[in-house]
Amino acid sequence: MKKLFVLCMLIPLAMVCSCQKQDSTAEQRLTQRKAELDAREKALDEREKALAEKQKAMVSAAQPPATRVQDSTPDPAQAKAERDRKIQQLPPEIRALIPDPSQLKAKKDKEEQERLSRGEPEVEDLLSQGRRRLEKARISGATVFPAPEASSPTPSPAVGPTSPSP
Repeated sequence: MKKLFVLCMLIPLAMVCSCQKQDSTAEQRLTQRKAELDAREKALDEREKALAEKQKAMVSAAQPPATRVQDSTPDPAQAKAERDRKIQQLPPEIRALIPDPSQLKAKKDKEEQERLSRGEPEVEDLLSQGRRRLEKARISGATVFPAPEASSPTPSPAVGPTSPSP
């Protein structure tokens, strides 16, 4: 009777012990997976930070120098005085290469008047037309290709017999 009682007690005890071992292995796997996920998350955070820094650098590099000068000196007259002072510090041969802003503006205005007298559309008009074409193509789901130039057609290369390579 004692043997039967001991046997009945050993079987559930063995079952409980085996369950605990399985739980510990599952727990180990869980901690290992958690550590892997934490490492991935940390690497992803680092990549996001690097990407954000890269985008900031690209944005600051894309800004024209005049915008950056205006950010540091909000007064336009002060910015012009600063620019003139820096130009005066340059050697005379370098100063001769720098165009006068008033001459540049006059040249730009003259070119604008010539273009308008020829009847050419303004750049902004061309851009808006292109944007409208792209938007229509996106809405319709079509692929947009640039318009071929009519003045310079490219002849297609002649296809001749090919010799087999040895």
